[in-house]
Amino acid sequence: MKPNIVLYFSDQQRADTIGLYGQKLDITPNLDKMGREGIVFQNAFTAQPVCGPCRAMFQSGRYPSEIGCFTNCIALPRNIKTLADYFTENGYDTAYVGKWHLASDGEMEKPPRLDYIHNPIPPEGRGGYRGFWRVSDVLEFTSHGYDGFVFDENMKKIEFHGYRCDCITDFGLEYLQQASEDKPFFLTISHIESHHQNDHKHYEGPAGSHEKYRDCEIPADLTAIEGGDYREEYPDYLGQCESLDKNLGRVIDKLKERGLYENTVIVYVSDHGSHFRTRNRDENLCGYDDYKRSGHDACLKVPLVIGGGAVRFARRVDELVSTASLPKTLLAIAGVDVGDKMIGENLLDVAMGKVQNRKNQVFAQISESRVGRVLRTEEYLLGVVAKGIFGGARPDAEEYVPDYLYDLKKDPLQLVDVKDEPRYAKIIKVLARELEEEIYRAEKKRSRIKVPESGESRGS
Repeated sequence: MKPNIVLYFSDQQRADTIGLYGQKLDITPNLDKMGREGIVFQNAFTAQPVCGPCRAMFQSGRYPSEIGCFTNCIALPRNIKTLADYFTENGYDTAYVGKWHLASDGEMEKPPRLDYIHNPIPPEGRGGYRGFWRVSDVLEFTSHGYDGFVFDENMKKIEFHGYRCDCITDFGLEYLQQASEDKPFFLTISHIESHHQNDHKHYEGPAGSHEKYRDCEIPADLTAIEGGDYREEYPDYLGQCESLDKNLGRVIDKLKERGLYENTVIVYVSDHGSHFRTRNRDENLCGYDDYKRSGHDACLKVPLVIGGGAVRFARRVDELVSTASLPKTLLAIAGVDVGDKMIGENLLDVAMGKVQNRKNQVFAQISESRVGRVLRTEEYLLGVVAKGIFGGARPDAEEYVPDYLYDLKKDPLQLVDVKDEPRYAKIIKVLARELEEEIYRAEKKRSRIKVPESGESRGS
């Protein structure tokens, strides 16, 4: 039988919260064990560091700019073939629990055109998922760290009481308890942890998290920058991450209890990271009230681990990879080759060294804070911005200018912008041309990156 697949999906989780990626505290023992036995992508980067657009990419296998979902609260088009559609037509049962963020259309703070923020999502708004469903479109608006509600496949309101990460996992366990042993399944457990709670403006870890991790070591890229709220929020953030791991352990235990583990692949990933309000501080862009929407590693670098009983490769992958490849990879695990119908590459082939002459670089689109594009290589990080265009106004631009350039060998924390230094003039031109090609490959249209000549004011 084809393997079962569980996509265990966290929100706004930095890779360095996990032992496999350097976290010194024993916060993630279950994921660390799974990774040691499976495949760890040491350098995985999101292609869209904001919730809705990233989720649209995961469900469609297409860039958010192509399908129009380039900001939050733009509904996933109902006329496209989705990940769930492919799984269904290939004999899989599909199930989804947790945060969706792809049904409502309009502004969250105003009555939207399609309002599923506090209401159940009808079947046609579920992206092809036809089975078990315990979902809130915008989970942070129907719950807090403790208590809340979701809706089931019959559009019935289901209240939960207790810590949210535990309760969302309970729904996943409910599905696993009833899952057929004779038909493969694709289950997504989409947590909102470790996202901040919007209305409380706080990362809500389990009770006692702040005291437990009061003296935790905070990542150097945060402490090197004045401002931000990491001093107050990071202990609870780690508590959220610990809860994610404990609940991953519960999922693994349930799979073993049902005798399903040995034929199950578990994929652990996050949509993006968090810079704890230390970046995006240009008053003309997003301002201070922001945790993501930036091209820095704090936002782009995410955990990506493929493990479970069906994956025992004990392999670490150092190549730079994009989570834009996740839909194609999930289907490849199921034996489905979608070719060029989805973006990216089969990450299993990358892990097993089957891909020759691949460029070791990743591309990302930035929206909401700006209309931006990013090229990340082993040595450099180049970000470009479309001047004078509000980030939520349109998905792309005809012309960009350099926004920042970091020399990662000398400045791994990405603190010193060197785009204006004459000695990097040739480098920035080469990277700009390569980024233009990445934009064309992704968006099928030509955009120009205007690199100032020597002596011309950069960024003007």
